[in-house]
Amino acid sequence: MAIREVPTDDQISIAGLVNDPYPIYKRLRAQAPVMRVPALNRILLTKAADTRYVKDNPSVFSSNDPNTPMQRAFRAHTLMRKDGEEHLRERMAMGPAFAAKVIQENWVPEYRRIAGEYLDRLPKGESVDLFSALAAPYAARGLAILLGTEAASDAQMERWSQALIDGAGNFGWDDVLFAVSDRANDEMDALFDTLSKQHLATPNPSALSVMLNADNPIERSQIYSNIKIAIGGGINEPRDALCTVLFGLLSNRDQLDEVRAKEDWKRAFEEAIRWVAPIQVSSRLVKEDTSIRGHAITAGETVMTIQASANRDEELYGDGEGFDVYRKPAPHQAFGNGPHFCQGMQVARRALCDVMLPMFFERFPNAHLPDADAVIWKGFGFRGPINLPVVLQ
Repeated sequence: MAIREVPTDDQISIAGLVNDPYPIYKRLRAQAPVMRVPALNRILLTKAADTRYVKDNPSVFSSNDPNTPMQRAFRAHTLMRKDGEEHLRERMAMGPAFAAKVIQENWVPEYRRIAGEYLDRLPKGESVDLFSALAAPYAARGLAILLGTEAASDAQMERWSQALIDGAGNFGWDDVLFAVSDRANDEMDALFDTLSKQHLATPNPSALSVMLNADNPIERSQIYSNIKIAIGGGINEPRDALCTVLFGLLSNRDQLDEVRAKEDWKRAFEEAIRWVAPIQVSSRLVKEDTSIRGHAITAGETVMTIQASANRDEELYGDGEGFDVYRKPAPHQAFGNGPHFCQGMQVARRALCDVMLPMFFERFPNAHLPDADAVIWKGFGFRGPINLPVVLQ
């Protein structure tokens, strides 16, 4: 196969990707699945085979991309931008808090308690924005308990998460967004300093506590950055996944009826995050000259794997643009793959599939979405509904 240059599309804008990326990805999959986008200073990869290949080969495609805004947003070289033993050491430092037994014995009961409390306060018979009234605070409170930062309010956790997300996705390098993430970092560092003393005095299964009390702890600065990474991704992922699955089910009553009858909450959840992946893209630094689909990619370039597009790849999914719980099963990449697959994957599944979804529809069996067009979807790096007005009955 002759090696060709990567084509360029200078018409793709960040605003277009934030507002509605899926028509763009569909076109790229069909016409040019390897495409250079000057607005992002990256080469976009939109086919599932390519995105998986890149993530499974960190020796060629490194997470340590100095061109990403993540380090500036978090004011730290986080484990998300590390490879090999360095990445594994920091990832494993939080590992005990995500062990299956700890999830079952500690976190699932907490999520069940929180779900009951937060569902109790929702009014019946009127339209409620479930994004702000349920999904965001539920994700924030559960994560705060798991991380050992329960002293932070739901509002603080949500604000910090959004500040970090906006900063990490600030590919336009807007100083205003970084100023917001700087303030959030200052607030988090101050709280973590206070909480660290408490966790050292009274060890517990939370992520902050297990990292601080380890026999050979990682550096304090990296402990803090690990917690920040979890706040940045651990709220928006379950929040957006919950809103997406509720939207999908409430927009397709026949599917909702079948899911309820069969208690197929996990299947509905997996379809929702395939349909609209909460984390849409990832960047990788090319460490050596290589090629993808016959296109030359040189060392020092940055490729961007578009898992949002991979999850709708026509080679894997029939009508991947639609929400269909009972489609022929195929693997998705919403949780990533390779060494950086999502560490909170099992917590998210348990918190939504085992707890919130069955409890929500037991409490509100006749909930309905009065106007699907009123729901607004946003986001390029991270995506989901930013509102979800539902009438609860």
